[in-house]
Amino acid sequence: MKAQGAGIAIAGSGSATPAQILDNHDLSQMVETSDEWIRSRTGIGRRHLAAASSSLSELAAKASQGAIAMAGLSACDLDLIVLATSTPDDLYGSACQVQSLLGATKAVAFDLTAACSGFVFGLITASQFIRTGVYHNVLVIGADVNSRWLDWSDRSTCVLFGDGAGAVVCQAIENGDRLLGFEMHSDGTQNGSLNLAYRGEPKILKEDIAIASGTYQPISMNGREVYRFAVEKVPEVIEKALYRANLAVEEIDWLILHQANQRIMDAVASRLKIPSEKVISNLAEYGNTSAASIPIALDEAVRQGKIQPGDTIVTSGFGAGLTWGAAIFQWGK
Repeated sequence: MKAQGAGIAIAGSGSATPAQILDNHDLSQMVETSDEWIRSRTGIGRRHLAAASSSLSELAAKASQGAIAMAGLSACDLDLIVLATSTPDDLYGSACQVQSLLGATKAVAFDLTAACSGFVFGLITASQFIRTGVYHNVLVIGADVNSRWLDWSDRSTCVLFGDGAGAVVCQAIENGDRLLGFEMHSDGTQNGSLNLAYRGEPKILKEDIAIASGTYQPISMNGREVYRFAVEKVPEVIEKALYRANLAVEEIDWLILHQANQRIMDAVASRLKIPSEKVISNLAEYGNTSAASIPIALDEAVRQGKIQPGDTIVTSGFGAGLTWGAAIFQWGK
């Protein structure tokens, strides 16, 4: 255990996406849409979809292995695993399955559900365990398989989502703190704008006892409201996180937003006066992978050599709940 007051460093990243690819042309054969319609409104060209035989836990474990290796650790070195997901294999949680697949025998594991804000919320949660000296090595995973919960006849949602997983290893360090600032918010009054809701029908057990028997319905979204919410709230939450970090916008090296819609990302960058060359986007290839979108984009940029040790990165997640948050960190030790 570290002494109380330890800092946090993000020491490794990894990502994994399914091999199956559904492009916009394929979708145009399924619903009334076109490549031009999808690209012009979202920026998405393709999405990777999990096979029927695959699991979220396997996808999350594969991404985690890359992050653990980059950090120079083994799975046995992990103290804690935080799995940010809204689409677990098991409704009781899938983090323990990931722990087993990795062989992380020392690590406690739990799921965190905050939809597309999940990775940012998970990173902030992990930092608190490290800063208080409780844990030394924490694996944070963002993973979702939203293809399981789409209505493939609803063009307002089926064109948007893809599947994937991304992970980072957070470590305790003595020399400073690489997590520079963060901010989180929730507003349950807007839950109806984006949800994956349970719907049950009454089932009579006996004369005076009735329960609900049903299942979860496909993803439902009011795209216009979500767009309005994101364009207003994301710049605001980033500005608050920058204030907490005592940083100016000009000191940002990279902006990695939740990959939901290119128009949202462009609008946020414009409002913050962040030039497009500092905005990392892989939306065209993967679509909206929910909690996985930020860590997948981060991992790709690191492995491509874009992001270098010491670079200052602003991340912001936003989505169902409604939830939104931002975290600012320097990459590497």
